[in-house]
Amino acid sequence: MFAATLVTSAGSTTLPLCALVGGTGARLFIRQIAVYNTTVTEADLILCRLSTAGTPGTSATTRVLDTNDTLAAVGVLKNTYTSTAPTTTDLGIALYVGAAKGSAVILPFGPKELVVPATASAAIGILVGTGTGQAVRTHWIWEEA
Repeated sequence: MFAATLVTSAGSTTLPLCALVGGTGARLFIRQIAVYNTTVTEADLILCRLSTAGTPGTSATTRVLDTNDTLAAVGVLKNTYTSTAPTTTDLGIALYVGAAKGSAVILPFGPKELVVPATASAAIGILVGTGTGQAVRTHWIWEEA
C-alpha cells in the first residue's frame, strides 16, 4: 500500500487540482482520498477520471506504508494541471469542503471500488465542480496489482 500528500493550487473546472496517475505496470486501487481546506473559503470539488495526459504539475513523494513491500510504486500523485487540460469524465462523486480552515472530506473506498486501469495516461483526479477553485491539502492511499 502506498500514500502521497501535497498542497494544490486552485485548479479549475478543466484543470484538475491533482490526480493519481497510473501506468501500464499495474492497476491502482484507491483506498482513501482526503481533502482539507487550507483557507476559510468553501470549495465545490468533484472526482473525475482522466484519459489523456494533459500537463500536470510536480510529483508528490510516494511513501510505502508496508515496509516489507520492496516494489516501487507505479502510481504518482501529480499536482495542479497547468497549460493543457486532460480529457476528464465526472465520476458523480462530490467533495464539498466547508468554509473553515481544516474542514475536510475523507472518502474511503473498498478494495476494488475506485480503480485506475493499467493504461497510459489513466488517472483519477479532483476538479472544481462550480465556482472558483482554491488550494487544498490532499492525501491519497492506494494499492497496486
